[in-house]
Amino acid sequence: MKKIVLPLLILVAGFGLAGLIVVTGPKLEPQAPPTNSPLVRTWSATSRTVQMTSITHGTVLPRTESELVPEVSGRIVQISPAMVSGGFFQQGEQLLAIDPLDYQVAVEQAQAAVASAESELTSARRAHTRQQNLARKQSTSESLRDEALNRLRFAQATLRESRARLAKAQRDLTRTRITAPYDGRVRTERVDVGQFVNRGQAVAMLYATDYAEVRLPVHDEELAFLQMPLNNTHVEQLLPTATLRAEFAGTTHTWESRIVRTEGELDPQTRMINIVARVDSPYESKADRPPLSVGLFVEAEILGRVIDGVFVLPRSAIQSNNQVYVIDEGNRLAFRDVHILRIVGEEVYVTHGIENGDTVCLSTITNAIEGMAVRPVETASPPLSQPDNRVAETPQLGQSSS
Repeated sequence: MKKIVLPLLILVAGFGLAGLIVVTGPKLEPQAPPTNSPLVRTWSATSRTVQMTSITHGTVLPRTESELVPEVSGRIVQISPAMVSGGFFQQGEQLLAIDPLDYQVAVEQAQAAVASAESELTSARRAHTRQQNLARKQSTSESLRDEALNRLRFAQATLRESRARLAKAQRDLTRTRITAPYDGRVRTERVDVGQFVNRGQAVAMLYATDYAEVRLPVHDEELAFLQMPLNNTHVEQLLPTATLRAEFAGTTHTWESRIVRTEGELDPQTRMINIVARVDSPYESKADRPPLSVGLFVEAEILGRVIDGVFVLPRSAIQSNNQVYVIDEGNRLAFRDVHILRIVGEEVYVTHGIENGDTVCLSTITNAIEGMAVRPVETASPPLSQPDNRVAETPQLGQSSS
């Protein structure tokens, strides 16, 4: 009997203890299932005015470069102190002097020949006049008259030849003094005092210093953003300006330039066209800036058109098919087709498709569908690489700006 009662008591006590635990235990409160909506970064769209620019590179070139070539042969007897590599000179300044003695003798000889020809012409003219007088009296023959006329014509031709030789001799004498054709600088020189030079032999390389030019390759698509006349009309007010930058002696310096023309050739392989920028007085030295030397490699920022109503977005905001996700008041996605004006690096310039005040999704969402719920987190402004209102482009040869 005890063997049956004791297990029953233990079983009843266990059920009672379990009931007590259930009655006195904590109660669970119902909770909503967790949401699966993605967390996205957003930006309140605000348009602004931007000035398009194009960043390119080029090498400083002289406006005019020419070889210094003597037009007569002879020994160098004098040379200007400016005739050294890097020397400056003024227009009309004498750079070289060739020994003039032989050419002075040639001038004297030519002058003597002219005097002799003038004397012979005077004699021939008198003889011809005398024959004409005798012919009126019928006291001379026709052959003598012809001989006097031929002598007169020969004397006239001899005088013209002598005067031409004199002019040439005088011109050769003046060419023994070689003067500068313009204000410039010596790039290289290969001559010194005592050296014999031949006519047509290049003795130095010169270039002008009134202004310098920089050939800047720009992709043909960039011309849409630069205020460049595409025909032959060169209106000064329409041509843009460019800021040149270069690092010299460990410091970055800037020079202001103006675009003067576009070259007439488009590279069919790179789709590049060269724009020429001009810098006036490039060798004017300033306390805080070195001269703009020929051969210096510079970066050029060409200022272009000013466009209003542009939304500047990061590339991540542009979805497939040139769409942008806009978040409505119910935190749901709406797809917008936008017009992309330009893409530069990680920045996208949009002109149509969104309005001021729209909440634009800046995050990339995979498998997004229209009307999808999201959890927006607003940012102050889209993370752009350019802090100002300019568009920076770097069109390099063989690359396109995308």
